[in-house]
Amino acid sequence: MSIPMNYALFRKPSRYIGNEVNSIRKDAAVKAALCFPDTYEIGMSHLGFKILYHIINNISYASAERVYAPWPDLEAYLRDKGLSLTSLEFHRPLKDFDMLGFTLQYELSYTNILNMLDLGKIPVRAADRGDDYPLVIAGGPCAVNPLPLVPFLDAFVIGDGEEVVKEILDLFQVRSRQKSVGRKNELLNALSRVAGVYVPSIHDTKKVKIKRRVIDDLEAAPFPDAPVMPYTAIVHDRVAIEIARGCSRGCRFCQAGMIYRPVRERSPEKVLSLAHNSILNSGYDEVSFTSLSTGDYSALLPLMKGFNALCRDMRVSISLPSVRVGSISAEMLREIKQVRKTGFTIAPEAGTQRLRNAINKDFSEEEYDATLSKLFREGWKHIKLYFMIGLPSETMTDIDGLIDMSVMALRKGREITGRRVTVNVGVSAFVPKPHTPFQWIGQHDPGDLRKKQDYIKAAFKKGGINFKGQYVEPSLMEAVFSRADSSSAALLEEAWKRGCRFDGWSEHFAFDRWLAAAEKTGMDLYDYASRTFGTDEGLPWDFIDTGVSESFLKREYNRAMHEQITPDCRKECCACGLSCKEGAGHRAQGAGQEAGGGEHIGEPGHYQLNTKSGSLPSHPLPITNNQVPAKLRVTFSKSGLLRYLSHHELMTALLRALQRARIPVAYSSGFHPNPKISFGPALAVGIEGMKELFDIELTALIEPSDFLSALNRQLPPGLSLHHAERVPLKGGSLDQIITGYEYEVMIGEEDKLNVRSFMNTREYEITRDRKVVDIRPMVKTAEISDNRLLMTVSDTDTAKVRLFEILKGMLKKNDEDVRSLMVKRIALYGYNRKQ
Repeated sequence: MSIPMNYALFRKPSRYIGNEVNSIRKDAAVKAALCFPDTYEIGMSHLGFKILYHIINNISYASAERVYAPWPDLEAYLRDKGLSLTSLEFHRPLKDFDMLGFTLQYELSYTNILNMLDLGKIPVRAADRGDDYPLVIAGGPCAVNPLPLVPFLDAFVIGDGEEVVKEILDLFQVRSRQKSVGRKNELLNALSRVAGVYVPSIHDTKKVKIKRRVIDDLEAAPFPDAPVMPYTAIVHDRVAIEIARGCSRGCRFCQAGMIYRPVRERSPEKVLSLAHNSILNSGYDEVSFTSLSTGDYSALLPLMKGFNALCRDMRVSISLPSVRVGSISAEMLREIKQVRKTGFTIAPEAGTQRLRNAINKDFSEEEYDATLSKLFREGWKHIKLYFMIGLPSETMTDIDGLIDMSVMALRKGREITGRRVTVNVGVSAFVPKPHTPFQWIGQHDPGDLRKKQDYIKAAFKKGGINFKGQYVEPSLMEAVFSRADSSSAALLEEAWKRGCRFDGWSEHFAFDRWLAAAEKTGMDLYDYASRTFGTDEGLPWDFIDTGVSESFLKREYNRAMHEQITPDCRKECCACGLSCKEGAGHRAQGAGQEAGGGEHIGEPGHYQLNTKSGSLPSHPLPITNNQVPAKLRVTFSKSGLLRYLSHHELMTALLRALQRARIPVAYSSGFHPNPKISFGPALAVGIEGMKELFDIELTALIEPSDFLSALNRQLPPGLSLHHAERVPLKGGSLDQIITGYEYEVMIGEEDKLNVRSFMNTREYEITRDRKVVDIRPMVKTAEISDNRLLMTVSDTDTAKVRLFEILKGMLKKNDEDVRSLMVKRIALYGYNRKQ
């Protein structure tokens, strides 16, 4: 199924083309669309989305296709042309699926959910959708307060999705051939009986409790090891392996730390296997070991050592998400920097010991000082600190403490390194979340938060610290929908109708529209965000049972008010309400015994992995001479949907294919080695290239035919290598050598006269970058055969060819019209022969 549109007209067209390496195109009886209510770059970074895609596509009768929120330029095009939003895999309209599954990661993406339904030709309100429409289901952390979305969605999954997704799809399989009246109600009734599923049209929240689904054994849980490879750069553009789920620290502001309890870990052997396979299947050069508190993983150092031993020759680096103060040792830092130093983020959250005690962030200033010292001594010169403002009981003394901690990091870095260091400080406003000890407390006044941000910013103005504060109004709206009841749905729908989209993006957030929507619906935004509940008062979201007891949350609230620390529950059970088995989930699977070739040493949870260095071959290709470096000149084509790749995206796709093919690529020396590969002149987005070129240096001599065969097996449809030949190591770059190009352009009858007129002129001046450029001398020949224009063009001494500029002048068309033409570059000129 194809879409009659030219993606080159839109920002980042590679968001929409699909056909990525490791994506799955599967036709099945039950069709699910996994919908992420934000851009491709954000959705493709979300691990839970990847897990569900993997699970569903491994069910014989089911298939999963991906849908992301279109950027406003594509939305406008779809609405103007009357087209539906579609999936990436088959460009299937949303209405043609059995089920839509939305992920609820962020309250400010809610308007995008309504927008995606509407763009998919699906009524936004559940009551308006009959048997002919797909069921719309959602899950994710925000589902623990589903009330703002109740009128729009058919069902919500509360908790872990790995097991329940199969149970839901089984219901669809039974009814996949039923198209009779009442099918939707039958499905909803069946869904209401699935544990962990909330069906608003059936469940009475005053009578039922929806209990969160929890998978007990993370070790056995499905996890993808062949990541879908994006063409465009995404937010977290690396292999991500979930090493643990849940957190035992009990930070009182942290919703994830409460609703993902208890801690469950994957064994280091399992993590290594997943990481190794993911790298081989992806071509990524970085792996992130992720969890809510990665530094608390019980076998982190042995895992790092084992990974580096296994992947030392593959130039794959380790990165960690933000780490807790005191959780990283100097030895761990040395393992991280073996390939290259990745960024480092520390999250102190609060600036004084008093406030850290109140929020249960248990570390001392001495531990903070020691963590900074380790980082700078091990060579880090760029760190990020993350704080919150507006925390319960916060005073200006705490804000001054935040400033002092940041300045201390800067001074410590300069003192230890003797050089300039970069300290980036991120500050966001605290948002009270359901099912946390702070759920009863309202958000601070926006004006007060803004004053604190300005105060911090002024303090950093002369200090060499880079400050980044979030706008206060988006945090206000986040608090509104975090703590709202079902009456907020009218506000959400009205704001969407007024054009609210991508509210989490500063350039799109329109607070005036939210204020207008609030006025029309009679809702006081400030009251919803700042209202304080009594601890004996019923809360709108009480019908959701996360497993953490209300009595525990109240107890933690009282301890916060008395600035009392609750210990890590790995050391001492804090009676949160979960019936954890003794020690279960609080250390790596099998800790304290031999496991998968691992040997227990020292304290429980510490491993010595028996991973042998060099156990992976450096490359699988037959080598003629591994002592002789070689250089190949390669001819390739870029066609079909891949014509929408930018030059940088094309290079990235080829580099990752080289990594997957295990080609022995030569690298530059220095702190940040780069592969020795150079490309010919860039193709504009939307133009096919039939005989493009790149040069590549190898550390060993390989037969060109073997090189072509190995690399072609790793390329996506639309990229293909055709020829490779050895060339001398020394020589000019392709970008310098090539100065002439031949293009094929499909034109209409009305364009032919304009071509002849252009060729009959002696000059044709345009303005480029504020300079006058004569483009007529660039066009050497222009021949027309039927509706096919063959052009030979070349760079001049003063300017490079930009084809679309020439076509605009030659054909007298605007930018959109020339970018809608079918254009191929069919030859390159400039060195010893035509290609």
